[in-house]
Amino acid sequence: MHNLISWTIKLPDEGVKRETRVNVSQRALKWQFKRTDQETWDYDSQPEPSDWDRLEDVLHRRAGRGNAINMLAAVQAMRAKAGA
Repeated sequence: MHNLISWTIKLPDEGVKRETRVNVSQRALKWQFKRTDQETWDYDSQPEPSDWDRLEDVLHRRAGRGNAINMLAAVQAMRAKAGA
């Protein structure tokens, strides 16, 4: 099972918005980033600690539903492995 989770934030120092999409499964994460001043998605950048925090927050809020508890545990394990 997998979920696509996304959010948009405004970068305070640059004045542009940055959209983050994460394809979450229990085995892997696929991070995607796009700024409003860019035309294409960035698939190569590594997530910042605030990105990991936001993803865990979304999964924690969903933890009472469905498979989100297992996904949250998997994401926390992947974050520890990535050292973020």
